Amino acid sequence: MSRVEVFLDETPGETRGLIARDGRFERLLVQRADDPAQQRLGARSIGRVLRIETAIRAAFIDLGAEGPAGYLALSGSMRLTEGEAVEVEVSAEARDGKGPALKLIGPATREPGLVASGPDVRSWLQILAPGLVPVTGAAAIQASWEAEEEAMSSGLVLEDLALDLRIERTRALVAADLDWSGGASSGRSARDRANRRGLMETARLVRLKSWGGLVAVDLIGVGHDGESVAAAAKVAFGPEPGLVLGPVNRFGVLMASLPWRWTPVEQRLAGGGEAGSLRRSAQEAVRRLNHALLSDRTVAALILRCSPPEAHLAAPWLTQIGPRARLIADPAIASGQAVMEEV
Repeated sequence: MSRVEVFLDETPGETRGLIARDGRFERLLVQRADDPAQQRLGARSIGRVLRIETAIRAAFIDLGAEGPAGYLALSGSMRLTEGEAVEVEVSAEARDGKGPALKLIGPATREPGLVASGPDVRSWLQILAPGLVPVTGAAAIQASWEAEEEAMSSGLVLEDLALDLRIERTRALVAADLDWSGGASSGRSARDRANRRGLMETARLVRLKSWGGLVAVDLIGVGHDGESVAAAAKVAFGPEPGLVLGPVNRFGVLMASLPWRWTPVEQRLAGGGEAGSLRRSAQEAVRRLNHALLSDRTVAALILRCSPPEAHLAAPWLTQIGPRARLIADPAIASGQAVMEEV
């Protein structure tokens, strides 16, 4: 039976939820205090139809919040008009400059605005790993750092199977390449074991990175047993709602389709341009300070010394940590170079 662990890093300003199975991270959920509630997965809002694009059978909905308009695909029976108020639910968060995908609940008579927030990180952990109590505190922060490092990686190497997995996302699809150095002398059974493990790791990394859409897995070799590969893929990707698996083609490539749900992790952790970089450096400084205070409760107080722009962002977050966390805006310190000092 698999051993599942759940972690909840509630650093002020940014909450992270993690799920690990048998010691390997497979979920990293990130929500920030300043995220627009209307843009969160599962949020329900009254929006207004901005425009209708008949060529792609879609409507763009103003959700009344900062960020791009939502995208509502129109089925054959839907009839909307510009300016109409409708109730919608976010079925996939915004990504790559595109607004959140929406599903229609129905017409609305009240003014536009938020009806119900989507689940927060703690709630998603309960949904995805019911019955488990999350680990919190310094251990959860350490786990979030480890999961972040893997989520931002381009693959992994499993020396025991001589397997090198590389994975990347393009505009069109997610491409995973399985490279094997076992050689012909290792036999077909060894190759098949490497392929099965490669499928498991590909599916895990796709979940960890919060990716969706088309996934192409270039398996090791050709001439595969289609039924056994399909069975292995079903185990790897699990009972994911909306999962569609295609057959292995003659080039040894397995195709799968997964629905988008969350904003991709790399966009969360590395997007947003200069403003996003400044926010991340301030947030990381606060996370390091919080980790230090949680790790050693005998320390009377710690001072976070950082650049004035970072201090401006970090000030309300440090207030939430409490009086042991103190802040100095130091013009001599460059952004991203914050230091901690014991009082």
